[in-house]
Amino acid sequence: MSSAGDSLQRLQELGELVISAIKRGEFPKLEMPDRSTNNIVFNKEKNQFVLGPSQICRDSSNTRHVRSFSQLLWVASFAKTLLESGRTSSLRDLYYSSEAYGVHFKDQAESDRVVSDLECVVGLAREDLGIFPEERSSIFGQVTMRYTVAGYEGREIDLTMSPDGFPIGPALVTAEPVATDAELILAVESGGMFSRLIETGAWRRFGAVLVQLGGQPPRSTRRLVRRLHEALNLPVYIFTDGDPWGMHIAQVMISGSANAAHVDGLTVPTAKWIGVTPADIRKYSLPTEPMSDADLKRLDELARDPRYANPESQRHISEFRELRRKAEQQAFSRFGIDFVVEEYLPDKILDPPDAKRVTKQ
Repeated sequence: MSSAGDSLQRLQELGELVISAIKRGEFPKLEMPDRSTNNIVFNKEKNQFVLGPSQICRDSSNTRHVRSFSQLLWVASFAKTLLESGRTSSLRDLYYSSEAYGVHFKDQAESDRVVSDLECVVGLAREDLGIFPEERSSIFGQVTMRYTVAGYEGREIDLTMSPDGFPIGPALVTAEPVATDAELILAVESGGMFSRLIETGAWRRFGAVLVQLGGQPPRSTRRLVRRLHEALNLPVYIFTDGDPWGMHIAQVMISGSANAAHVDGLTVPTAKWIGVTPADIRKYSLPTEPMSDADLKRLDELARDPRYANPESQRHISEFRELRRKAEQQAFSRFGIDFVVEEYLPDKILDPPDAKRVTKQ
């Protein structure tokens, strides 16, 4: 992540750009990458979506641009205040805070879009500007983190200290990884599975840092996983429900999303989806539900998505189509409450069919 000083410098340069134009007697203009679908391209080398070369301009001399231009400058000013005071804001708080300044957004979706515009203009993620989503996921494991937020600078926290895990909020996202005895990161879709892995001590058995995704994880969670992966040299495994939506949760962590094509540092290209695969559903005779029309339509969409062009992903999609059924992580409980810990995950993590046990270098 960018430091607060670097982020303030970028905002300062934006302000100087606007003021210089006004001093010259000109209407300020701001250029930024075009985030429309026509300018989102798939980079095969990076295995993720990125923005293409197209640019757009916010021109304050154009009456149609004045509103969005002024909104963007207010968001930049709001972010500058946050950074200077060592504070953070949720996207929701930012939306309501605008009322106090007489800045009008028709809804939060509009203010969220303007935050994304600012990200493009200054080349920083919103988290670098002190702005975070409301969603929270959790983390637990043998990692020591050192806080950098005001009032807690230098304090260290062991992420096994709470049996409920720690919420992944601004303080943890900006903290520095110091040390670990873990060998891997295991990201799981549901809170129930996350709790099971803590209660049974599976995190110790697998040498795992556990991350509860809570469905499609927020960007802050994906950013923290990437930082732990890089700083501590930990491989990443992703365990989700056996359906196209679970596959996509994993793929967004691996290859990113179109909505965040303008943001770097959110993906782990070497991460591995370990199921529930359609082959697992058959192998373990898991309780299933029939796929809905929406599920089958989603499979068709994934089949055309360039992120799924590799043979393994296409095989999973074909097998789901043939099976036409889906299963949740919790379906393993039909064999006993701890079956997933005692049988399934060791198969996938400790003794996978195509590799030796992963050990941290």
